Amino acid sequence: MKLDNYILLFLFTFFGSNLIAQEEKSTTEEKKQVTIKSGYWEKKPEFPDAVIYTRDNSGQVHIIHEGVEMWCDQAYVYTKDNFVKAYGSVNISQGDTISMRSKYGEYNGNTQFAFASGDVAFNDSKTSLSTDTLYFDRIKQQAFYRSGGTVKDTASTLTSKVGRYFADSKKYQFLSNVVINNPKYTINSQQLDFYSESGIAYLYGKSTIKGESSIVYCERGYYNTRNDIGYFVKNSRVDYENRTMYGDSIYFDRNKNFASATNNIRLIDTLNNSFISGHYAEIFKEQDSVFITKRALAITVRDNDSIYVHADTLRITGKADNRVLRGYYKARLFKKGLPGEEPISGKCDSIYVNEKTGITKLLRKPIMWNGENQMTGDTIYLLRNIETSKLDTLKVFKNAFIIQKDSTGYNQVKGERLIGLFTNNQLDTINIEKNTQVIFFSRNEEQELVGINNTISSSIQMYLKNQQIRGIRFNKKVNGKLYPPSQFPENARILPGFNWYGDERLLNMNDLFREKPVPILSKIKGIPLPKVEDDFFDKESENEIQIPEASKLSPKHFKNKPKDSLSLKEGN
Repeated sequence: MKLDNYILLFLFTFFGSNLIAQEEKSTTEEKKQVTIKSGYWEKKPEFPDAVIYTRDNSGQVHIIHEGVEMWCDQAYVYTKDNFVKAYGSVNISQGDTISMRSKYGEYNGNTQFAFASGDVAFNDSKTSLSTDTLYFDRIKQQAFYRSGGTVKDTASTLTSKVGRYFADSKKYQFLSNVVINNPKYTINSQQLDFYSESGIAYLYGKSTIKGESSIVYCERGYYNTRNDIGYFVKNSRVDYENRTMYGDSIYFDRNKNFASATNNIRLIDTLNNSFISGHYAEIFKEQDSVFITKRALAITVRDNDSIYVHADTLRITGKADNRVLRGYYKARLFKKGLPGEEPISGKCDSIYVNEKTGITKLLRKPIMWNGENQMTGDTIYLLRNIETSKLDTLKVFKNAFIIQKDSTGYNQVKGERLIGLFTNNQLDTINIEKNTQVIFFSRNEEQELVGINNTISSSIQMYLKNQQIRGIRFNKKVNGKLYPPSQFPENARILPGFNWYGDERLLNMNDLFREKPVPILSKIKGIPLPKVEDDFFDKESENEIQIPEASKLSPKHFKNKPKDSLSLKEGN
């Protein structure tokens, strides 16, 4: 029986005067009935409350209701309840923005609530959601699933146990076992809010972004899945092979293999057993380059001892086995030493450390202290034994000058070049070459002053014990002698070029930052917690919802569960 031929008979037979009464009502409070636009209809005794519509030669059954359209192969229409059950290639669409396909569907015209099951495909303009079961509330303009779902957009695939879609903001909210799969990386998160228009994902709770050469961790952040740029706060870090960078906030660009961090930065190099800190840093992965400033500090552990390097700016380049550290402007070095040892420290304008060759260069007005021995020159080199990691050689080039404070005056040695030798990290032998001059306060075993040595020689060899000068050997002595203290004038006890910097000596790690202002930290741009959303199902729905008797759903399906939402508070 064709709808066109029997529509009037059907209306008066099954609806009678009620249809006329409904048409006479003009109030907007009345619920509009679903309208059947096409299909072959029939009545079956086993379904007395339903009119059954089946597709015909013209196409699928077509149903409309207040801006929503439904197509299916067969529909059971319950006029009294204003309710439709749809079977076979079900398609529910809302304008040109949202469509939902499934094997089975339900639509309640009174509540504007839709339900779909069986290979559900939910689409907006940018994404497609597939799941087994989906609820769609047209009044709230929200869709919801809790049986697992997959969302695909132009760049990635997202999966979660629980998900919710907000049509007004075009936002997906994913909960429980959230995963984003992309050819370049995988994201795991406790909660993820994904905006389909922009492709931006907001991460909440313990979250990781794992790529081929990096892993990002945060507990709050966002990531643009289309241009691969992210920003992370709260316990954020980036792992690059043997390097891990922590910071109060981290900016990450996957395309450039670049990351920057702000405030309370720690950079750990596990291969070189080193640690770097500061308040602003940049990592260029492809160039194997790290830049750090604002109270920048590099710590390297060698032979159970730590070497500290500070400068206004530190730059580390090269792969892990060929690392080079450069420090610029007001560089300082400190080595505490083992128990019983005096520290080794230094100051200069800039510093250079090569891990592969074991060389450390103090450049531009360098000063170095080995215990109480002050050494200056145009350039100072420290050489480390690569195999043992112990200090091996000290070299001072041009205008080498050693000063050691004595209770009576200053022991002094100057020359063109200095070469010092270490044994077990202790400087025990010093050779000074070319135009050497000495002023030395000689003492006996009881440390009584016996004379003042003033000698000029072509080269000098000095012997140290416990970082104290214990003996001097002159080679090719030119002129000099040991003067009684009373016979050596006070004004002659200082060699030309003498400068004492004892007040500047670094005695502990904190002296690395002496007289340097504490940096003003940048204000971190935070990421707010997600908006606290109402439960998808109204609380009164559990007991008061009017579910058509013909529906496959029951009140238990409309009950909110604890796992349907993630409660995040400040501090999370």
